[in-house]
Amino acid sequence: MLVSELMTTKVFTVEPHDLIDRVFFLIHYEKIRHLPVVEKGKLVGIVSDRDLYKALGPKSNSNAVEANKDNTQLHVVSQKVVHIMHRGVYTVTPDTPASAAAAMMADHRIGALPVVEKDKLVGILSATDILRVFAKLERAHEQLEKDLKQGNAGA
Repeated sequence: MLVSELMTTKVFTVEPHDLIDRVFFLIHYEKIRHLPVVEKGKLVGIVSDRDLYKALGPKSNSNAVEANKDNTQLHVVSQKVVHIMHRGVYTVTPDTPASAAAAMMADHRIGALPVVEKDKLVGILSATDILRVFAKLERAHEQLEKDLKQGNAGA
């Protein structure tokens, strides 16, 4: 099984000089956890929901989120993606075996891999994509074992 069979091709991206409120919006409203960072069409980094929460959290900068006078609205203080993104991103190609991509994710403790082809971002592979396939394969395996025990295999 190849990465191309599992990856998501509708990829939301941000640019290094976008404000992190764009990251906040995409993560919350599009229900995604990883955003590749592209500049002039080239992948230059990745930012995750955890990077965002770390930037906004109480241990980082207590001035990262401001309330208005009556505390009815919060807004994210202007900070750029370049300040919270990770550079040196691990990537895969569409032809990478899914097992190799999964091993890379586990070895490096990362939740998503941008999929690139000829320096162009063509998709993203997330841990959820891998788990979805694992669950499907495991269910099929369990059903096969059940059928074998009942003598129904090959019937």
